[in-house]
Amino acid sequence: MTIGVCVLFAAALLAYVFAPGVAFERATDKPRLVYLEERKQVIYENLRDLNFDFNAGKYPAEDYESLRNSLEAEAAEVLAEISALQETAQAV
Repeated sequence: MTIGVCVLFAAALLAYVFAPGVAFERATDKPRLVYLEERKQVIYENLRDLNFDFNAGKYPAEDYESLRNSLEAEAAEVLAEISALQETAQAV
């Protein structure tokens, strides 16, 4: 009896883990603009964290400058793409 319950539980667990999820399928259907807005917020949060960590003495100045420049460049790319998508949407 116990072995049967364990086998049933294991089968249910495997089905749950390896079955494609409905929530995952919905997450991939996001519009590009929504994805970019979320990415922008993540980049801004990373910049705030980087500034905090630098002020706390966790990074040397060279590393801080390098990381900050790469995050700012990524933010600029995201903002440019957001702007282009918004202009395209307004033109239509």
